Amino acid sequence: MAEFKVCIADPGTGKTYQKEVKDADAAAFIGKNIGESVKGELIGLTGAELLITGGSDTAGFPMRRGIRDLRKRLSLLGGVGLRRRMPRGARKRKTVCGHKISDRIAQVNVKVSKEGSKKLAELFPAPKPEEKKA
Repeated sequence: MAEFKVCIADPGTGKTYQKEVKDADAAAFIGKNIGESVKGELIGLTGAELLITGGSDTAGFPMRRGIRDLRKRLSLLGGVGLRRRMPRGARKRKTVCGHKISDRIAQVNVKVSKEGSKKLAELFPAPKPEEKKA
Protein backbone atom coordinates (compact mmCIF):
# COMPACT_ATOMS: atom_id res chain seq x y z
CA MET A 1 0.00 0.00 0.00
CA ALA A 2 1.06 3.62 -0.44
CA GLU A 3 2.97 5.53 2.18
CA PHE A 4 3.83 9.26 2.02
CA LYS A 5 5.54 11.87 4.07
CA VAL A 6 3.30 14.95 3.98
CA CYS A 7 5.02 18.30 4.55
CA ILE A 8 2.42 20.82 5.73
CA ALA A 9 3.33 24.49 5.27
CA ASP A 10 1.65 27.17 7.35
CA PRO A 11 1.79 30.41 5.31
CA GLY A 12 0.81 32.49 8.33
CA THR A 13 3.81 31.53 10.45
CA GLY A 14 6.21 30.35 7.75
CA LYS A 15 6.78 27.01 9.50
CA THR A 16 6.40 23.50 8.12
CA TYR A 17 5.35 20.31 9.86
CA GLN A 18 5.76 16.70 8.74
CA LYS A 19 3.42 13.75 9.11
CA GLU A 20 3.56 10.18 7.83
CA VAL A 21 0.37 8.89 6.20
CA LYS A 22 -0.28 5.25 5.36
CA ASP A 23 -2.91 2.96 3.89
CA ALA A 24 -6.39 4.55 3.65
CA ASP A 25 -5.22 8.11 4.34
CA ALA A 26 -2.49 7.80 1.70
CA ALA A 27 -4.92 6.24 -0.78
CA ALA A 28 -7.01 9.42 -0.65
CA PHE A 29 -4.05 11.38 -2.07
CA ILE A 30 -3.48 9.00 -5.01
CA GLY A 31 -4.81 10.41 -8.27
CA LYS A 32 -4.74 14.04 -7.12
CA ASN A 33 -2.80 16.66 -9.10
CA ILE A 34 -0.66 19.61 -8.10
CA GLY A 35 -3.01 22.54 -7.45
CA GLU A 36 -5.94 20.46 -6.19
CA SER A 37 -7.38 20.79 -2.69
CA VAL A 38 -7.77 17.99 -0.15
CA LYS A 39 -9.53 17.89 3.19
CA GLY A 40 -7.44 18.24 6.32
CA GLU A 41 -9.23 15.33 8.01
CA LEU A 42 -7.00 12.97 6.01
CA ILE A 43 -4.05 13.93 8.21
CA GLY A 44 -5.85 14.90 11.40
CA LEU A 45 -6.61 18.59 10.77
CA THR A 46 -10.36 18.93 11.33
CA GLY A 47 -11.98 21.67 9.29
CA ALA A 48 -8.81 22.59 7.41
CA GLU A 49 -8.36 22.61 3.66
CA LEU A 50 -4.98 21.84 2.11
CA LEU A 51 -3.62 22.76 -1.33
CA ILE A 52 -1.15 20.36 -2.99
CA THR A 53 1.91 22.36 -4.06
CA GLY A 54 4.37 19.65 -5.12
CA GLY A 55 6.43 16.73 -3.92
CA SER A 56 9.08 14.25 -4.98
CA ASP A 57 9.19 10.60 -5.96
CA THR A 58 11.09 7.74 -4.33
CA ALA A 59 14.26 8.55 -6.31
CA GLY A 60 14.15 12.21 -5.25
CA PHE A 61 13.01 13.74 -8.53
CA PRO A 62 10.70 16.75 -8.03
CA MET A 63 7.11 16.86 -9.25
CA ARG A 64 6.50 19.45 -11.96
CA ARG A 65 3.17 20.84 -13.08
CA GLY A 66 2.19 20.07 -16.67
CA ILE A 67 4.01 16.71 -16.97
CA ARG A 68 1.68 13.77 -17.53
CA ASP A 69 4.26 10.97 -17.52
CA LEU A 70 5.69 9.35 -14.41
CA ARG A 71 9.19 10.61 -15.20
CA LYS A 72 10.60 12.71 -18.02
CA ARG A 73 13.90 14.34 -19.00
CA LEU A 74 13.36 17.96 -19.98
CA SER A 75 15.54 20.82 -21.17
CA LEU A 76 14.73 23.48 -18.59
CA LEU A 77 15.39 27.21 -18.49
CA GLY A 78 14.31 27.60 -14.87
CA GLY A 79 11.65 26.78 -12.32
CA VAL A 80 11.04 23.49 -10.52
CA GLY A 81 13.94 21.09 -10.87
CA LEU A 82 16.76 23.65 -11.25
CA ARG A 83 18.73 24.99 -8.32
CA ARG A 84 21.05 27.51 -9.89
CA ARG A 85 20.65 30.28 -12.38
CA MET A 86 21.76 29.44 -15.90
CA PRO A 87 23.36 31.89 -18.36
CA ARG A 88 20.88 33.66 -20.59
CA GLY A 89 19.37 31.26 -23.12
CA ALA A 90 21.15 28.19 -21.75
CA ARG A 91 19.11 25.14 -20.92
CA LYS A 92 19.84 22.30 -18.52
CA ARG A 93 18.58 18.76 -19.09
CA LYS A 94 16.98 17.49 -15.87
CA THR A 95 14.70 14.64 -14.87
CA VAL A 96 11.35 15.52 -13.29
CA CYS A 97 8.25 13.47 -12.47
CA GLY A 98 4.64 14.17 -13.34
CA HIS A 99 2.03 16.24 -11.54
CA LYS A 100 -0.22 13.31 -10.57
CA ILE A 101 0.31 11.65 -7.18
CA SER A 102 0.87 7.89 -7.48
CA ASP A 103 2.28 5.14 -5.30
CA ARG A 104 5.78 6.08 -6.54
CA ILE A 105 5.64 9.43 -4.74
CA ALA A 106 7.52 9.56 -1.42
CA GLN A 107 6.82 13.13 -0.29
CA VAL A 108 3.83 15.40 -0.85
CA ASN A 109 4.05 19.13 -0.13
CA VAL A 110 0.84 20.88 0.91
CA LYS A 111 -0.04 24.28 2.30
CA VAL A 112 -2.95 25.31 4.47
CA SER A 113 -5.44 27.26 2.36
CA LYS A 114 -8.18 27.33 5.03
CA GLU A 115 -7.47 27.13 8.77
CA GLY A 116 -9.12 24.42 10.83
CA SER A 117 -10.44 24.42 14.37
CA LYS A 118 -6.95 24.02 15.86
CA LYS A 119 -3.67 25.66 14.94
CA LEU A 120 -0.86 23.54 13.51
CA ALA A 121 1.48 24.47 16.39
CA GLU A 122 -0.97 22.84 18.83
CA LEU A 123 -1.23 19.62 16.82
CA PHE A 124 2.51 19.32 16.14
CA PRO A 125 4.37 20.34 19.31
CA ALA A 126 7.99 21.42 18.94
CA PRO A 127 10.51 18.68 19.82
CA LYS A 128 12.41 19.25 23.02
CA PRO A 129 16.17 19.62 22.57
CA GLU A 130 18.16 16.71 23.91
CA GLU A 131 20.63 17.39 26.69
CA LYS A 132 24.16 16.17 26.21
CA LYS A 133 25.53 14.16 29.07
CA ALA A 134 29.12 14.90 29.98
